[in-house]
Amino acid sequence: MFRLLIVGAGGIGGYYAARLLHAGHDVVLTARGAHLAALQQQGLTVRYGDEVWSFPVKAMDHSTVVARYRPDDFDVVVVTLKSTATEAMLEELGPWLYHGKVPVLSLQNGVDNEPELAALLGERRVLGGLAVRVGGHIVQPGVVEAEGPAQIVMGEWPVAVDSNFRSLLLGQLRDDFEAAGIPTTVSDNIRYELWRKLVINNGVNPISALTGLDTRSLTHHPEFRKIVHGMMAETVEASKADGVNLEPRDLEEMFQLIRNFNAIKTSMLVDREKGRPLELDSIAGAVLRRCAQLGIDAPYTTTVNALLMHSQTPSDPSA
Repeated sequence: MFRLLIVGAGGIGGYYAARLLHAGHDVVLTARGAHLAALQQQGLTVRYGDEVWSFPVKAMDHSTVVARYRPDDFDVVVVTLKSTATEAMLEELGPWLYHGKVPVLSLQNGVDNEPELAALLGERRVLGGLAVRVGGHIVQPGVVEAEGPAQIVMGEWPVAVDSNFRSLLLGQLRDDFEAAGIPTTVSDNIRYELWRKLVINNGVNPISALTGLDTRSLTHHPEFRKIVHGMMAETVEASKADGVNLEPRDLEEMFQLIRNFNAIKTSMLVDREKGRPLELDSIAGAVLRRCAQLGIDAPYTTTVNALLMHSQTPSDPSA
């Protein structure tokens, strides 16, 4: 059994924590505010389809983790925070993590989290990953709701190296995650998988936050689906800046995947409704920066990004 620290007990982190706790793993969660207080007082409740699971949990803020544990008390640290919180997390936990050897697995949106982790910890301690075909949100403090197969794809970052500690650990994690009811795949090219997910995220997250529509409504709408497809195509082109070189078949596979999946309210739409910071820079921003490096235009992403940024900016009453 593994001992895991899950940094960020939101919809995704809370769901995976419940699966792992049910399977008998030792899990410590981090959270903050009312959600943390509820986890400490009432435990974690997860709604998944017709099922409801409840567990007492060890939940605490980052400063308590630093005070109570050494990093190598854990077999792996799993980061499920929004990418907007990565920088702050590294400020709070980075020095603590730096003085250990524990591997860190990122299950976050975007393609820039692993480089941030590697800049501090070194590539040998970083595992890239993504949660696939899953929607998850905090519906009230201490309660999360999730839907979808909730698969994990993970791998050595930036590339797989034969016969090393990380590959052995990934194999063990895969087997234990699978036994816990989490479909898991180990990839030997995790950057490729991260970019494929960014194709979907950039296609639907910003436009859903702008329009208030779920993924099915967007991808079946006669006009919005063209914008979704256009933003996904621009992401495919942007991947070339990182040497990933996605192809037209990746675009069509990802478009059909999200078009035929459940009608999901995207995380960016939920964040906008709740007045929280949006993962806009790590999704649309990541695409736009790389298109600028390549010297190519990204009119769909540029327009939706600009509209969404403007809609978040309070108007000047003197204007």
